[in-house]
Amino acid sequence: MMSKAHFDSTISFLREGYAFISSRCDRLNTDVFTSRIGLLPVTFIRGAEAAELFYEGDRFTRQGAMPPTVQHLLQDKGSVQALDGRAHRVRKHAFLSLMSTDAMNRLGNIFDQQWEQVIRRLPARRHLVLHDVVQEILTRTACQWSGIEVQETDIPRLTKELGLMVDRAARFGPANWYAQWRRRSTERWATRLIENFRSGILHPPEGTALDVFAHYQDDDGDPLPSKIAAVELINILRPTVAVSRFIAFAAVALEEHPQWRETFASGDETDLEPFVQEVRRYYPFFPVIAGRVNEPFTWRGHRFKNQDWVVFDIYGTCHDHRLWEDPGSFRPERFRGWNWEEDISALVAQGAGHHSQNHRCPGEWSTIELLKRAVRKLASSDFTMPVQDLSIPLNKMPALPRSGVVVSRK
Repeated sequence: MMSKAHFDSTISFLREGYAFISSRCDRLNTDVFTSRIGLLPVTFIRGAEAAELFYEGDRFTRQGAMPPTVQHLLQDKGSVQALDGRAHRVRKHAFLSLMSTDAMNRLGNIFDQQWEQVIRRLPARRHLVLHDVVQEILTRTACQWSGIEVQETDIPRLTKELGLMVDRAARFGPANWYAQWRRRSTERWATRLIENFRSGILHPPEGTALDVFAHYQDDDGDPLPSKIAAVELINILRPTVAVSRFIAFAAVALEEHPQWRETFASGDETDLEPFVQEVRRYYPFFPVIAGRVNEPFTWRGHRFKNQDWVVFDIYGTCHDHRLWEDPGSFRPERFRGWNWEEDISALVAQGAGHHSQNHRCPGEWSTIELLKRAVRKLASSDFTMPVQDLSIPLNKMPALPRSGVVVSRK
């Protein structure tokens, strides 16, 4: 039978963050319960079956599912995430075309080059916040990989703006307004890139993100409006820079589990991908994803009505003891021999579903490639970590170690 939490859970959700949904599911012995957020009724769901329900088919739409302040920073109107059905699948094909094996190798090689160049310029024996340094590396990487030539003087601005889109997405008031204001600057810059390409001023390599979205045509054969093409270009850049969080978490894992650093530093990379997958499962990235019901249906005794607001628990599903043995422990070996297709609704750090059909993030492949490259760099680097607070507050969304991960070079 359906269970209910308190009448309104806004304060509890903000206070507990990532743990909010699962703690109530466990207490109520259910994977579905209702409450209110901001006085609006919401149904929370968790688990592998909930992931299949949420991502398979067209039961849910993303339209109207996020507060406008969140949507503007993370998706924006007209983007692929805001589309449904055939329109979503066709647009998504453009993103998937960027994720070939060759493209991932090129992305990784660019990241390696940018890492070396940026790290080489850093002063020795000075404390640095790794998350900040990696955001710059990833901004440079994302632009070069996307076919964008960026002036050196524009790198600090662009790094800041792309970072704010992620950092402030779940914030309210002035902090969020400032990030939205800064995003408009990025949108104007990206729109100019699209327009300059279409007018023949720019000539990015074929098959890069700038080339793909400037050339993209909808079902009627019409090109995307420049502003929408710019939004989709940002939807490549921003998620790439967001990988900085996973890289910070990977650095914490290597520090707290030094046997893995020693293993990778020795050249044994047998478990490199399992390590990366466990970083994605174990550490808190985005906590939830929201949708609106497209058509009424019943699940677990609950009647989902048209336009009901539903929130799926990403973090809780990645820590569900029914899916993962000892989920509170960092154990990369759990992913040895892991079959992605068989466990498609278990590891949902970046969504569930099939990449070519549902709303699963096509950026998973680039995230994994960048994380593997970063772990290899971190394991063999001369970075040391001074004593610091590496705890991760689960009531700050998206989360990050409190210190940002401070490192120094020997």
